[in-house]
Amino acid sequence: MTQVYRVTRIFAAVSTKLGKMIDTCPIDSDNARLETSFWSNTLANSAQARKRARQAEQRRSHNSAQRSTLRTAIKKVLYAIDAGEKDKAEAAYKAAVPTIDKMAGKGIINKNKAARHKSRLNSHIRAL
Repeated sequence: MTQVYRVTRIFAAVSTKLGKMIDTCPIDSDNARLETSFWSNTLANSAQARKRARQAEQRRSHNSAQRSTLRTAIKKVLYAIDAGEKDKAEAAYKAAVPTIDKMAGKGIINKNKAARHKSRLNSHIRAL
């Protein structure tokens, strides 16, 4: 078997203003798939276990993207609160609430955590 390298992007700083991006991306000779993360190279011995490992990796990456969307929505509200702009904070809160509820419904976060976020953001807005 040939050496398998991970898909990597290494940014080597040449100077303070200029960076160089180096891509290494050879393929695995056994199944002609690119390795995408640590979990794609599991010790699964059966076809079913390999499939479950692939599915787990897809779910993990999807869930992390969903959590990022949630955090961004909350940060928008917090930035508006820190700036002292009540109108923008209320608008951002109204946009964030459906996102928070959706993540709680999908099981990305616990329903109590969703309620806690909404309650605390709302109390900060009312205090402005």
